[in-house]
Amino acid sequence: MARFTGKTAIVTGAAQGIGAVYASALAKEGANVVVADLNVDAGKETAAQISANGGTAVFQEVDVADVDSARALAEFTVNEFGGINHLVNNAAIYGGMKLDLLLTVPWDYYKKFMSVNMDGALNVTRAVYKPMRKGGGGSIVNQSSTAAWVYSGFYGLAKVGINGLTQQLALELGGSNIRINAIAPGPIDTEATRTVTPGNIVEDMVKRLPLHRIGTPDDLVGACLYLLSDDSAWVTGHILNVDGGQIFRS
Repeated sequence: MARFTGKTAIVTGAAQGIGAVYASALAKEGANVVVADLNVDAGKETAAQISANGGTAVFQEVDVADVDSARALAEFTVNEFGGINHLVNNAAIYGGMKLDLLLTVPWDYYKKFMSVNMDGALNVTRAVYKPMRKGGGGSIVNQSSTAAWVYSGFYGLAKVGINGLTQQLALELGGSNIRINAIAPGPIDTEATRTVTPGNIVEDMVKRLPLHRIGTPDDLVGACLYLLSDDSAWVTGHILNVDGGQIFRS
């Protein structure tokens, strides 16, 4: 399949983990991919690996919480590839995340966390929507989480915000022929998950899943590419759970 031939996609937080898998999958289906991340060395390595595998990818450093940095990412992409068609807002503070309560988390840390994990998606969307509109439209996928529906402290609160942001922006962007949706993964086996969530808690979550195994980044790829592609041309404002049946929503 080559659903993205001639299209350009930005993936934030793409230096490693789930974002790197998304970037690679888009490139395999023909997209020009901008690997956007704060981690310069890992980001360049990911872009180089995609290129070595026959795809087209370049790296651009970005701090999604910074307005000027997000604008620079959009400008770089347009200069490099002529436009922007797709965006995956995947960047987040997760690996190494502090574990604390909403009532006691240091305020400065909370504000920084939310500036990346919630406001970052809005910031980058604001930076790219005009080039997308100029090119006739496009699609955006935000990375949410099933943490939005279970107790997860400020991490869960940020994902509730991502879901609301997705739904609100669907209306604002629809007139520009830009669709925006979100993926809500359940427990995913990544290095970040292994460093943040105690193993016994992960094991307990997996035991409760109707599909009795932890997810992998590859389990998310089909949903991401579907929501970005024309296969979902009449889908917007939707939060798609990819969670092994963890959350039932009516």
